[in-house]
Amino acid sequence: MIKTIEQRIADELNVREIQVAAAVRLLDEGATVPFVARYRKEVTGGLDDTQLRNLEERLRYLRELEERRGAILASIAEQGKLTPELEAAVRGAKTKVVLEDLYLPYKPKRRTKAQIAREAGLEPLADALLADPGLNPEAVALPYVSADKGVADAKAALDGARQILMERFAEDAELLGELREFLWRDGVLKAAVVEGKEQEGVKFSDYFDHKEALKGVPSHRALALLRGRNEGVLTLALGLAGDEEAAPRAAHPCEGTIARKFAIADQGRPADKWLADTVRLCWRVKVFPHLELELLNRLREASEAEAIKVFARNLHDLLLAAPAGPKAVIGLDPGLRTGVKVAVVDATGKLLDTATIYPHEPRNDWDRSVAVLAALAAKHGAALVSIGNGTASRETDRLAADLMKRHPELNLQKIVVSEAGASVYSASELAAKEFPELDVSLRGAVSIARRLQDPLAELVKIDPKAIGVGQYQHDVNQTELARTLDAVVEDCVNGVGVDLNTASEPLLARVSGLTRTLAKNIVDFRNANGAFKTRDELKKVPRLGDKAFEQAAGFLRIPDGGNPLDASGVHPEAYPVVQRILDASGREIKQLIGDSAALRSLDPKKFTDERFGLPTVQDILKELEKPGRDPRPEFKTAAFKEGVEDLKDLQPGMMLEGVVTNVTNFGAFVDIGVHQDGLVHISALSDKFVKDPHAVVKAGDVVKVKVLEVDLQRRRVALTMRMTDQPGQSSAPRGAERPLSKAQNRARQPEKAAEGAMAAAFAKLRKP
Repeated sequence: MIKTIEQRIADELNVREIQVAAAVRLLDEGATVPFVARYRKEVTGGLDDTQLRNLEERLRYLRELEERRGAILASIAEQGKLTPELEAAVRGAKTKVVLEDLYLPYKPKRRTKAQIAREAGLEPLADALLADPGLNPEAVALPYVSADKGVADAKAALDGARQILMERFAEDAELLGELREFLWRDGVLKAAVVEGKEQEGVKFSDYFDHKEALKGVPSHRALALLRGRNEGVLTLALGLAGDEEAAPRAAHPCEGTIARKFAIADQGRPADKWLADTVRLCWRVKVFPHLELELLNRLREASEAEAIKVFARNLHDLLLAAPAGPKAVIGLDPGLRTGVKVAVVDATGKLLDTATIYPHEPRNDWDRSVAVLAALAAKHGAALVSIGNGTASRETDRLAADLMKRHPELNLQKIVVSEAGASVYSASELAAKEFPELDVSLRGAVSIARRLQDPLAELVKIDPKAIGVGQYQHDVNQTELARTLDAVVEDCVNGVGVDLNTASEPLLARVSGLTRTLAKNIVDFRNANGAFKTRDELKKVPRLGDKAFEQAAGFLRIPDGGNPLDASGVHPEAYPVVQRILDASGREIKQLIGDSAALRSLDPKKFTDERFGLPTVQDILKELEKPGRDPRPEFKTAAFKEGVEDLKDLQPGMMLEGVVTNVTNFGAFVDIGVHQDGLVHISALSDKFVKDPHAVVKAGDVVKVKVLEVDLQRRRVALTMRMTDQPGQSSAPRGAERPLSKAQNRARQPEKAAEGAMAAAFAKLRKP
């Protein structure tokens, strides 16, 4: 029995079919994943946001599969070739690859040599030789010679028959599946340098003579190899271990598989050699090129999927970094010749003042710069100084330190923040609309100030791809990347919640159920009528109907509104449940909110009804205990070591504090304040074996590291978080796969080449 889409997803997620069906129905009705995960637990049986995202992804794939299945069945039926057996096979295909294998013989194609041979009446000859190898090929072929049909002689007849068999062998779905999985399991990926490209492609030098098991190639290395090929530096080929030692004419194992499939064997019969040659030619000319291309695409797709997953996790961690909170901030966008751009924002992020100072070379106007900053801090009551981590960051950090030393009465605190994407925001249409009269560079300073107050609220204004926490992000499927990153932003924004009266249009547009148009309408309504006092006032916003209100209301907060529940994550539809709780406790809402003892003494089961079950009531009680609680961690910063401002200041063995800027599959990049992130290899992240770096660190973490090695020429810094490591000590991963090439055996670290290319790439990505 063929399973439905819901049954297949239920099996994959290990949940009940009824849960999947309910979730699918809600999503089809326009509900968002955050809304379903938070406010429809009874309906879905408690599916969480991760399960729902996986469900959504599989639902899209399987529906595309069903659409393609229908098109294929219609095409084959139109040709009059749809047998009951073929239809059953097509309907039972579980993947797009299997489906396309089955369709291959019936797929409309250009006129092939096999098709020409069939038209010449040579198919009976092919069938006869395959069925009875005891026949003499040349003798059997003579009756098929026909000048009218373009068959000049027996050799031409046999060539045509061979083309028919080759096409038949190459289009056998079961055979293709067996060969594909054999090559994926036992295949070896080989890379070699294109002659004459040695100097041009030096960054790929560790892959000039490289091979390893296809299935075991990690995503970052696969993408590096594919990039090398795309840049014309490397050639990639698929083979088997030991191919080099085999005799040139030795039969490939896959040729044997094809021969067995069609009962072809060398028993000394007249047609055996002809059939064996047909198998060999089929493998080398038709099947292998097809499978090689397909498997390299499979490797690319798997690597891209992993790279997108890495980017998504890093983006999630960055968006949910600890906010400094509602404090007035001075933002400094560092620069040398062009000066340091200064922007002061109030506790709500509103721009108050700007300036440009020139403390560094060539002007060296240090004292005046300190005086300007002191005056701005005093005038606007600034509490924090946010410094971008770009060029001249450490010099500007020293300036802020001097400011704090000279003016202790200001009680300032300085923090260096990632300015990734700030320049993208500065030049955006949104920034131009928000600050039409402001210079582009000053807009960057505003962004640097605001991202310290609330990273999430500021970073949503930037295309996620421009934030630069990805792994080969420009090499992956851009549509899938955008879809995945948008889902991450949506989950983060709704997980934290949004202040309805201060949120920007871009932030509101990420709220469940809201579009860019509705977000603009909310801001316009707010500007025209003043702050929202209740969530119900949202219904007055033009074009914001009941469905949008249902989806969005629970994620929008009004901290100082008329109803305390409007500042919480309790959905307005559940306010009657809260009223029952208040009636039972005999207390007012303001008395009950925050009273943990009283709330925990209540029995949630007493407040359930047909619509709101136990999960919702339990969530309501938790929310009343800590209404509007921000799930993000406590704000803290790294203290960069004084006197360590450039790569040349680093010494092996030096202990430093830094901020994790990016996490990849082979380690983590850490900003230690020298304008070049250092790399902590996966093997140096912990004294214990680490399979996934994300299990140890995440973007934004403050970590302590030790310098292992500094390469000034290539601007590389090797770091370790294992304090027992000594400078110069190898950090090759324990338990890593055994390298297959001489180049890798010589390498100090298995991922050395990828790390070098990635280090340079990430440095650029982090500072657009």
